[in-house]
Amino acid sequence: MAEYLLKDIVRKKGLQDEFEIASAATSTEEIWGEEGNPVHPGTKKKLAEAGISCEEKRAVQVTRQDYNYYDYLICMDSMNVRDLKRICGTDQQQKIYRLMEFTDEKRDVADPWYTRNFDKTYDDICKGLNGFLLYLKKKKMI
Repeated sequence: MAEYLLKDIVRKKGLQDEFEIASAATSTEEIWGEEGNPVHPGTKKKLAEAGISCEEKRAVQVTRQDYNYYDYLICMDSMNVRDLKRICGTDQQQKIYRLMEFTDEKRDVADPWYTRNFDKTYDDICKGLNGFLLYLKKKKMI
């Protein structure tokens, strides 16, 4: 959800050329064979309500090389942060963040896997992404 929401936000702001946005799993639960699972139906539905399609997306696993390639690796929760650090090694360049760290609520994003509340997850992600963009603006990165 966060990947497609951020792509939509930066496109609407005319900043799409300033970003390379991708998402990847810290576990292999959604990756089977050569092709990963598609986006969860609840996420697809919520994104569709916002006029955003994610039909082509398939789950992929994050790699150690992703740490070197991307400027920021943003996780939805503390478990993802822990798993990402395990995959990538230490976070010496301080690239790994929880999304909600960019807000006044330093907590995990509500996980719809447990809550079944995709609206709350959507709201958390929007708040976190807006905070992230404000953070980049303050750092004069956008």
